[in-house]
Amino acid sequence: MRVGFGVLGPVVAWDTDADGRAIALKGPRHRAVLARLIVARRRVVPVSRLVEDLWTAPPPGAVGAVRTFVAALRRALEPDRPPRAPARLLVTEGPGYALRADADAVDAWRFEQDVAAAATLPPDGALPRLEEALGRWRGPAYAEFADEGWARGERSRLAELRLHAVERQAEARLALGRAAEAVPDLEAHLAEHPWREGAWRALALALYRTGRQGDALAVLRRARTLLVEQLGLDPGPELRRLESDILAQAPHLAPATARGGGAAQVWADAAAAYDRTVASGARTRLESTVGLLRDLSMTGGGGLLTARRQRVAAVAAAEELGDPELTARVIGAYDVPAIWTRLDDPEQAATIVAAAERTLAALAAGPGAPDDGLPGVEPPDHGEPSGQETDQESADHEASGHEAPHHREPDHTAPDHKPTGHGTPGPGTSERVVTGHEAPGRGATAYEAPGRVARGHADTGHGAPRRGASSPGVGGREVTGRWVSGREAVGRGSSAPGGDGRGAPGHSTFGRGTAGEAATRHDAIRARLLATVAVESRGGHSGRGRQAARQAEEIARRLDDPALLAFALNGVFMQSFDRAGLAPRRDATGAELIALSARHGLVAFEMLGHLIRLQARSALADFASADRHAAAAERLGERHERPLVRVFTEWYRALRLAATGRADEAEAAYRDAATRLDDAGMPGLERGLLPLALLCLRVGRGRPAPTDPELDWGPYAPWARPLVLLARDRRAEAAAALRTVPEPPRDLLLEALWCLTGRAAIALGDRETMARARTALAPAAAELAGAGSGLLTLGPVSRHLADLGG
Repeated sequence: MRVGFGVLGPVVAWDTDADGRAIALKGPRHRAVLARLIVARRRVVPVSRLVEDLWTAPPPGAVGAVRTFVAALRRALEPDRPPRAPARLLVTEGPGYALRADADAVDAWRFEQDVAAAATLPPDGALPRLEEALGRWRGPAYAEFADEGWARGERSRLAELRLHAVERQAEARLALGRAAEAVPDLEAHLAEHPWREGAWRALALALYRTGRQGDALAVLRRARTLLVEQLGLDPGPELRRLESDILAQAPHLAPATARGGGAAQVWADAAAAYDRTVASGARTRLESTVGLLRDLSMTGGGGLLTARRQRVAAVAAAEELGDPELTARVIGAYDVPAIWTRLDDPEQAATIVAAAERTLAALAAGPGAPDDGLPGVEPPDHGEPSGQETDQESADHEASGHEAPHHREPDHTAPDHKPTGHGTPGPGTSERVVTGHEAPGRGATAYEAPGRVARGHADTGHGAPRRGASSPGVGGREVTGRWVSGREAVGRGSSAPGGDGRGAPGHSTFGRGTAGEAATRHDAIRARLLATVAVESRGGHSGRGRQAARQAEEIARRLDDPALLAFALNGVFMQSFDRAGLAPRRDATGAELIALSARHGLVAFEMLGHLIRLQARSALADFASADRHAAAAERLGERHERPLVRVFTEWYRALRLAATGRADEAEAAYRDAATRLDDAGMPGLERGLLPLALLCLRVGRGRPAPTDPELDWGPYAPWARPLVLLARDRRAEAAAALRTVPEPPRDLLLEALWCLTGRAAIALGDRETMARARTALAPAAAELAGAGSGLLTLGPVSRHLADLGG
């Protein structure tokens, strides 16, 4: 169990492996002991000092009481520690105790790290770090120990650092032309701390830059009054100089143009005008907010974390208004493409899915819902929905040669087969044969755009732009995935800031019009909800996500809406893991996304398509093609300022080293790539990934698993544990652990986790588990195990099948 500690507010602890479940700390003296050890910052605190700090007049037996408190804390913080085993977290050392928490385990320590890091960054890098740092505060530091002498100095130090962070945050916003955003926080800051002249100066400057010169001067007069009347001090030279400059409208007070130039000024002016003219409670603000959050999620880790938090709040606010169509637009407008198949925040995803399902049901029951004969809305994902094929039926359907609608793979054995752009040749086949031709006129991206639609696909209009298609000149909305990038072109069915869903001029699907247009609008917003359900339900075993993906795709093709189809295909991709060996199908989806996005300016989904094909071609050992897709994704990411693209391409290059037998270089590359995850804002990708990659590297070379007890296996612990125990020569425990290993999630690591299970079963002679692994892996016999993730591999699946007796 990984434990996190919170002291920026009441003292708390939580289990980070259980989505932040609170750990009971018993009484106030238990919390006082814990808080005192955190104040010591990993140093030993003698028992005698603890006694002095806990009691003004220590009672008889105080030393024994402290030991009792420590024992209770150990039981709470390390519940799985065997009897008489030494503690690893709250340790006894010399005359006292120390809390050996990791550097990122305490919110106050992480706050300090973020503030220090922000001081070394330019404003656009510093701002997200400061926002994240300030978001950790839940109240005054060490709140219940305000009167304790041992806490007083630390509380004062942290409080001063917080004030500095608030002011540094305001400065970063001013430097980035976001003066209007700085005003509310500065006003609240000065209401509590009116003696900080730097904050008064920043507030006056922010007001001036938002066109409120009179308010700026009033703020400076108020500062002078407070300082003179209550402290007997005249304002400092900076405040006096600023007042003179505002009166003279000095040119240097205009927003800095060194970073952003005219764009920064346009942003500041537009933001100020919006803030003045659109009422604070207006519904359109919700839709504008979601548009901003969607863009924010593409800017890097801090932006992604903030966007995820605020997205849930925006959906909840929309639901409170009781307008299902508004709620649908707020949910569906956040069409941030996803590439990684493990959720960053399962609880949040479940909240979004539940809201989408409620909204689907409300739309189906409301007036104007068209009777289009499509499958009805299913209940939330609590099991197999009525009428939905089961997993076994799906597997039988695949085995019979029938692919899911619109995703049939071409028959490479047919003598007259011609490339369709969605072909999926095996390893060694030239990708040029698959794609048919290079995309003309876009040499800078160097992607391969398919020339035709795969058999079974409805016409998506890959010719001239049509009514409702997004203009190639509109930017693209970017990818998460766990990976995130650009800003998608606003097409039919998506909502632009301002809330009316305008895409290409004259082609709104949310405006008022004929009954036919209303039905189209209804279908478009329903498809976005279904695509959201598909994307946010990834990795599960229920068929609801697959059903939602198919419905969203069917509607998008029928409406002939490129932006909507791209989002729906993202859902199709996320639901294409119902069995092993589906890399060819995902390759076809990626190929269509590239072609569709390149024609209609959907940059985010174009990058997504390249990353999907990078994964699929890696699974098929076609590294020449995967290299081209990695390079194309990086070029698009650099051009459109999407920093998280390189997280995936650097991990891919480590995988490539591993797959080509350069294990030592691969290990070093994996460790370097892991450093990019620290601030990526993708815990679903980060946790446990480096240990898993190193384990796969060792297993692929026939070496035992790493046994370092400090390794955090994250969500992959159940599949690693049997091999780790075997490496420690604890066969009986390994066999018991293998019997409890669950079926792997349906995601990009499906084959890798089955191979790890199979290797443990082979070592232990567990024939039943060997047979299960063999059956699960058989469809992927032509692939590299795990390489479909684009991150790691255990070598050819065929080799594992041979060892399993297949």
